[in-house]
Amino acid sequence: MPRVWDVPVHDSTRVRDARVAAEAAAGLAGLGDERRAAAGLVATELATNLLKHAGGGHLLVDAVAPPVPVDGPGAGPYVQIAAIDHGRGMADVAAALRDGFTTARSLGAGLGTCRRVADDFELHSAPGRGTVALARIGGTGREGARPPAGPLRAGGVNIPYAGADHSGDAWAWVRAHDRLTLMLADGLGHGPEAARASTAAAEALRRSAHLTPAEALRNLDAALRGTRGAAVALAQVELSTGVLRFAGVGNIGARLREDGTWRSLLSRPGIVGVHRPTTLREEQARWAGDRLLILHSDGLPSRWTPPSDPCLLSADPAVIAAVTVRDTSSPAGPVRDDTAVAVLAPTPAGRP
Repeated sequence: MPRVWDVPVHDSTRVRDARVAAEAAAGLAGLGDERRAAAGLVATELATNLLKHAGGGHLLVDAVAPPVPVDGPGAGPYVQIAAIDHGRGMADVAAALRDGFTTARSLGAGLGTCRRVADDFELHSAPGRGTVALARIGGTGREGARPPAGPLRAGGVNIPYAGADHSGDAWAWVRAHDRLTLMLADGLGHGPEAARASTAAAEALRRSAHLTPAEALRNLDAALRGTRGAAVALAQVELSTGVLRFAGVGNIGARLREDGTWRSLLSRPGIVGVHRPTTLREEQARWAGDRLLILHSDGLPSRWTPPSDPCLLSADPAVIAAVTVRDTSSPAGPVRDDTAVAVLAPTPAGRP
């Protein structure tokens, strides 16, 4: 059952909490002492940067498992650290990443240090709306902490409600030959029992990677018997045919961007593991290089606006997920439930 950290950073005493969370996540990911120290350093720099430049924010820290291929061993987990703020934003992101650049009379080495120390680092900022910085630290060098090369990428963020140790939500993705499946699950309720249900769904998905979404949901329903049950949605792209298949049970939201517009993909009422619909409907759409899919639990408002920034649409999927959380919350109105957002996107040309 994964541990997730949401560290609010509103004064200097929480910088240590950010470092401790990152080092603990590195321990869960099985990273060695050197990479564990790197995770702690990145968290310290990002938390300090939140205080200096945004008046505070929060850090999401997680040990993320990459997609598990059914035809061979996958890479190990990596630490993902996302810093989110609602500050004034940055007009020149490229300049902010250069060592020596500062607007706070400091050495200006924070973000530059993060980019050098982390195995993967990306920054997105919108003037007047805030900034998201995302870092990954793995145990086997830069390639170990990056999503695997291929035509599709997935990423997400997970926020436990009210600072709890565990989130009742979970996201995962698996590969089987030319099929890639993204799942988001929302365990019923909150706390450890909800987390056990969503974790069971993620584990069952890894045994169902070769199945269509509707077939996999039947397997997940059997696996979740004896748990509280969960709302679950599965989106699968078959690369050989360019077809996206979607099936969901419960209140997982899904938005698909195609041809420049967004539309919702609908789930059936029910609870996987408790009350699964007799008939599982699959929705199909064409998948192409301009598509973007966002899955989210009900921690987001029911009427939220998908991202429209053209630069963001080609960003790292986990950055898109974090920006979605930022733009649907505020310092005065944080997330109202366990909240997970997972994104599936094409890999832009020239990106690893």
